[in-house]
Amino acid sequence: MQVIVRDNNVDQALKVLKKKMQREGVFREMKSRRAYEKPSEKRSRQRAEAVRRARKLARKQAQREGLLPKKKSSRPAPRPAARAAS
Repeated sequence: MQVIVRDNNVDQALKVLKKKMQREGVFREMKSRRAYEKPSEKRSRQRAEAVRRARKLARKQAQREGLLPKKKSSRPAPRPAARAAS
């Protein structure tokens, strides 16, 4: 992984690097490799993740079909542009 440091701004480069690592799942993998996971625990975790993914997919599909209300955006709606007085 590579990050370009611009104008000796190391803090900004670290922020970008952390975001890239988070997206790639590096932190999650490091956490999982920290301790041994029994095969039975691994299977149960994988099953739970599969169920979570399936539910999320079904929820998104229901939202697309209009059966469920869409999730509200956390970002505020853009303001309309100011009109020039004529």
